[in-house]
Amino acid sequence: MNEERLIKSANYVRTELPVRIAHRIRDLQTLPYVIVTQPEIAKVYELYWSAFEKFRRFPQINNLSDNSKFCDLLETLLDEHAPVIPSLSLGLSLCSPHLPPDSLDSFMSRMLISRISRRVLAEHHLALSKSLGRNSLDSEDPHVGIIFTALDVKRSIVECAYLLRSRTHGIEDDNGEVIPNRGWSEVVVEGQLDTRFAYIREHLEYILFELLKNAMRATGLKHPHDTTLPPIYATIVAGKNDVNIRISDQGGGLYSNGIQSPSDLFSFSHIRNAMRMDDNRIGALRSASSRGVKATVAEQIGGWQVVEEGDRNAKDPERGAGIAPHQRMGLGLPMSNIFATYFGGSLQLVSLDGWGTDTYLHLPKLGTNLEGIEV
Repeated sequence: MNEERLIKSANYVRTELPVRIAHRIRDLQTLPYVIVTQPEIAKVYELYWSAFEKFRRFPQINNLSDNSKFCDLLETLLDEHAPVIPSLSLGLSLCSPHLPPDSLDSFMSRMLISRISRRVLAEHHLALSKSLGRNSLDSEDPHVGIIFTALDVKRSIVECAYLLRSRTHGIEDDNGEVIPNRGWSEVVVEGQLDTRFAYIREHLEYILFELLKNAMRATGLKHPHDTTLPPIYATIVAGKNDVNIRISDQGGGLYSNGIQSPSDLFSFSHIRNAMRMDDNRIGALRSASSRGVKATVAEQIGGWQVVEEGDRNAKDPERGAGIAPHQRMGLGLPMSNIFATYFGGSLQLVSLDGWGTDTYLHLPKLGTNLEGIEV
């Protein structure tokens, strides 16, 4: 990366982002009046309109000093827009009786995929700006911007499993009862263990983290009295143009009175997923909309620090262990599905009711597919 290419990147991002925001503003304007005036949706609309005006008025970038000011704007807007995901989810959950399920899910898909695309553009340019003058391809983890050119799939699975298995808190079931922590399922990684491919690490690890977290919770709830929980298997298979990961658990499957099929768990409509109107989830979304959600593993870990055994904070064992319990908002699976489909991949849930769940994650190697954004 040199100065000339960085300036070109900056001007592309400067002109492309307002176009993508404008399309989403138009989507919001076409919603029924009762929805667009809902406070959380109205807040998102104002954030988008403000960002559009800031980008529209930003002058052409001609040098590194201009780019530095532009990067400051990008970082500010990334922070300001952190409440978008929970605000949209909360607003549409409350308004879902006013939209057919297909229309609601189509709208949310466009909004979230577009949001991911804008964050990718912004964060990629910020990473390129910080790496100016350095050859990041020669590092231990070779990457260009936020794209890792040889992402180690096994290592990502192992790291996510380590973080999740470091937790000390119990498991809260759907009725609010807490089952004491008897340890977490071991994650056995099998298949083509040397698989590496070009991808955005933050996206892959968010998906893996959510899928493993759900598998561990389901297994713990299914086997509350077992001293040793059944293992979770993560199988890696790489093709010429894609990578496939299967996560298999013995957590009893996905049977629920609130859904008709496993894919309904991706839905934001209360008709397809009755848990969208659950009081606890509504409360969790209200709380999250005030502080923001960026949908990353680092955010879930937050300010907690995973430390070596023997150096834990005795005053706060949950923080010392690395991950403390947090309210369940119902965003993990829908966001994982959006991340998977962004570059043309897929996420499929297969429930063996009474036994467990097999989750199939299919991801194309970057360079073989375009981003799946609807303009």
